[in-house]
Amino acid sequence: MYNYMIEQAADVSYGPAIYLPVMAMIAMIVLAVPIWVVLGLGALGMLVLTEVLPLSLFGEALFDGIDAFALIAIPLFILTGDVLVRTGLSNKLLDVAEATAGSAKSGLGTSTVLGCGFFACISGSDAAGAAAVGRMTIHRLVERGYPKGYACALVAAGSCTGILIPPSIAYIIIGLILGISASTLFLAAAIPGLLIMATIMLTNVVLNAIHGYENSKTGFSMKRWLKALWDGRYALMIPFIILGGIYSGMFTPTEAAGVAVIVGLGIGFMQKTITWRDFPKMLLSSAKINGMILPIIAMSLPLAQTLAVLEIPQTFVAVMTELTDDPTMLLLIIIGILILAGCVMETTPNIVVLSPILLPLARSIGMDDIHFCIVMVSALGVGFITPPLGLNLFVVSGVSGTPVLEVAKHALPYVLSMLATVLLLAFVPELSLWALS
Repeated sequence: MYNYMIEQAADVSYGPAIYLPVMAMIAMIVLAVPIWVVLGLGALGMLVLTEVLPLSLFGEALFDGIDAFALIAIPLFILTGDVLVRTGLSNKLLDVAEATAGSAKSGLGTSTVLGCGFFACISGSDAAGAAAVGRMTIHRLVERGYPKGYACALVAAGSCTGILIPPSIAYIIIGLILGISASTLFLAAAIPGLLIMATIMLTNVVLNAIHGYENSKTGFSMKRWLKALWDGRYALMIPFIILGGIYSGMFTPTEAAGVAVIVGLGIGFMQKTITWRDFPKMLLSSAKINGMILPIIAMSLPLAQTLAVLEIPQTFVAVMTELTDDPTMLLLIIIGILILAGCVMETTPNIVVLSPILLPLARSIGMDDIHFCIVMVSALGVGFITPPLGLNLFVVSGVSGTPVLEVAKHALPYVLSMLATVLLLAFVPELSLWALS
């Protein structure tokens, strides 16, 4: 819609017309104004003060921005996760995870993170995974010897895999914004997502060795493992359908999400774990979560378009390259910006607003677009366990009744280990691009 205007350089001085809306947005974030309101008012303020675009196009941009087939996958993946919980299939996935890793030292903690990874393969959402897995595992972790705050931090960190392991809502959104196939991003994100999950597991093992939280006395049982696989066969079928269908090219992510919902409901009705009376409740629960995501996307897009017309990305690249022309320093600057942004704002607005600004800088140092997407989502994922926003910290705090600061204190080692992995992904692009060559 704005392409014809974007092609023409906007002759606008970067004075109060830019700074005042930005300062107002920061103030509103501090005052806890809903983020979609902040983004919408910020875009309106810039449009009114700069007059680079007709104000009448604002409303049209809201609807054009979310009128995309790929976005249908978001409510469907959220609904799939809700179906998984209500049918009890999520418990089966955790049983498989515990039978796989529960016999090792720190086994229950390791199996909890593995269970978070299983859930991530279905829901694509961090908060949903933190709530679902937290309700089922935190009390068991405490019984096994973990301090409650640490158990909450472990679940919060493990649930970060929700946006890192495909299918991920974050990759759907960044693919839409930057014009990259979500299926391609899912393929590229497989190894990085698993690597971060392994990092979280390893951190738990090390902390257990230092503090002696847990020492499993049971040995690995092939019989128990096979029984868990058999009992969880229907639960395992859903991530197999989603990922297998996408990676084989049989389904688009949206189609895979739709099939997963139908299969999940079919299993629930077949096993009589849900009834038709549960269906409206599932739709309402999923609609509430979706209702928080889509308004943010809708309001972020006009702001991103306005910044593009004002040539903010080009200006940002010029400023950064004047500071330094060292590619390593510029890459560290990009990661630093993403980490800080993830600490104070949710992933969706960060992706929509920052990805068009930072991508030109990434390209200037020879960074591949897909590699940039992987690094961006991975860096923003750290923000889910980093104050002051730390969405997963608040979710597990609400589920367990543990103070947020107590959870955040125990989450610090996971923040550091995830940061180390993000740096590894940033400086070793082959980890993201190997499957695409």
